[in-house]
Amino acid sequence: MNVGRHLAGIGFGLLAYGIWGFFPLFFRQLAHVSPLEVLCHRALWACVFVGLLLSAQRKWRQVRLTVGNPRQLLWLSLAALLIGSNWLIFLWAVDSRQVVASSLGYFLTPLINVLLGLLVLKETLNRWEWFAVGLALLAVVNEIVAVGQLPWISLALAGTFGTYGLVRKRLPIDVLCGLWLETALMLPICALYLGWRWQQGLALLGDHDVMTVSLLISAGALTALPLLAFSAATQRLDLASVGMLIYINPTLQFVIAIQLFGEPLQAARLLSFALIWLGLLAFSISAWRKYRCPNDQAMGVAASKIHLRQ
Repeated sequence: MNVGRHLAGIGFGLLAYGIWGFFPLFFRQLAHVSPLEVLCHRALWACVFVGLLLSAQRKWRQVRLTVGNPRQLLWLSLAALLIGSNWLIFLWAVDSRQVVASSLGYFLTPLINVLLGLLVLKETLNRWEWFAVGLALLAVVNEIVAVGQLPWISLALAGTFGTYGLVRKRLPIDVLCGLWLETALMLPICALYLGWRWQQGLALLGDHDVMTVSLLISAGALTALPLLAFSAATQRLDLASVGMLIYINPTLQFVIAIQLFGEPLQAARLLSFALIWLGLLAFSISAWRKYRCPNDQAMGVAASKIHLRQ
């Protein structure tokens, strides 16, 4: 094993998941802007930023080929709808001080992917994966019974992100091209919303101070940078190593919510987290066993089902 390459891969992975994990801190600075408006700016400036990167790397040919393929464009439209919904729910969770629920959703995502593999791809689950899915279901039931409500934020985040990953697996498009097309496909809806704001007498950027405008524009670059780091990490690390780094993102969100934002953590919800963490341990054991066993390579590592993007 090339130690330098492996360490570089870990560094890129830590950078990617670290940025994603600190997203609540960044977007909390935009709490005075509506989540829908932040989403529109995030899509717009991410499209601009990624477009500049595509020009620098001369990758517009793949974009044109994808646009000329109606089937791929249809799948990308669905992907854009899913990731846009995921971003909006996350922004709303941050704005409404429910980052604990957000972190629970991203902890649930690997287990949701296992369940989607069973239901959609007709994959077979081993005993560790069944155990993990069972614990996840128990956690949801605990939220309903003990907390008194369906954890819709957590389920919506995990569901939209898990389904997004499933859709993107069907598309042979690299990270930059896919992200540019997804954000470009969001722009017509964003334009309608921003047009409505303009009719109400609210300017696109003119009604915000300089700091707010800077944050809104930088949200575009902040969307693309961790994806580039994640892509670099996957090129240098085995899938099992990438899978183990996945939990950095929701762990950081959880710590930020409790320690910095002062969000309450009821004992009942702590039990939900404990069940999910135990399920993730079982999931990780299953992923590691698949990776280590040559006969199971055709099945792939369960962790590879998750292409984290926030």
